[in-house]
Amino acid sequence: MKYAVTAATGRFGQNAVKELSKIIGKENVILINRNVEKAKKLFPGYEVREGNYDEPISMENAFQGVDKVLFISSQPGGKVSRAQAQKNVVNALKKANVKFVAYTSFPHAQTSKSALANDHRLTENAIKEAGIAHAFLRNNWYLENEASFLQMGKNGQDPLYWTNNNAGWALENDYSEASAKVLASENAKEIYEFAGPSRSYEELGKALKEAIGNDIEAKQVSKDEYIKFLEGTGLDSNLAKMFASFEDPIDDGSLNEETNELAQALNRPVTPLVEAIKIILDK
Repeated sequence: MKYAVTAATGRFGQNAVKELSKIIGKENVILINRNVEKAKKLFPGYEVREGNYDEPISMENAFQGVDKVLFISSQPGGKVSRAQAQKNVVNALKKANVKFVAYTSFPHAQTSKSALANDHRLTENAIKEAGIAHAFLRNNWYLENEASFLQMGKNGQDPLYWTNNNAGWALENDYSEASAKVLASENAKEIYEFAGPSRSYEELGKALKEAIGNDIEAKQVSKDEYIKFLEGTGLDSNLAKMFASFEDPIDDGSLNEETNELAQALNRPVTPLVEAIKIILDK
């Protein structure tokens, strides 16, 4: 049986390839990437196929002879919309007769009010309409998303945030490892709500304080104050507003999730928060 990982050179893809290879052997793993040479350098000895979400024929060719695919969602801002790019992938999966796809989605994609859920909802629907057996891996929030918050504390500053509510922060590698294990499973569920333990920014700040040993305290400010702070670091107004908006899914409750499905899929506890913070700050 042949397995494939799309977007194989991104951080998520790289770790998924490594974890999948441990389970089924690298001879059964095909890397699909728009930059073939980069993938070959990162993973010598693997079969690498060119595949670009924006180019339907390239994806259809890349999936030939593949049984199971880890379909890693794309980033917005490409030549075509993310919704269309991902629809291209789904159409290619169907034409290539792929038997199973695990797709990295958004928490509660079908009911979430977050704007970030829209493209994922459309992609989930397209996969179901295509009649492809599937697992939707609805990943909560990567701890790496908070790199600037964590770095402020490491630099001795009180890290700032503006939002209320909680997030299920976990290392990106925890999510990707779980994804590889689901893909290799013979009895995958249809939906996984993946998340670390639900925590607030206040709790994240306390874990940061413990991880670095600095006498810092996370401080909540208003969204406007947070934007002004970002502008003070050199960002223009539009960029500052965009960066501040990254906390929107937390504030609107989209990531306020209580689930142990990530730990269950990993067959181990999610990396403890203090340890995870140290891993990020040591990079």
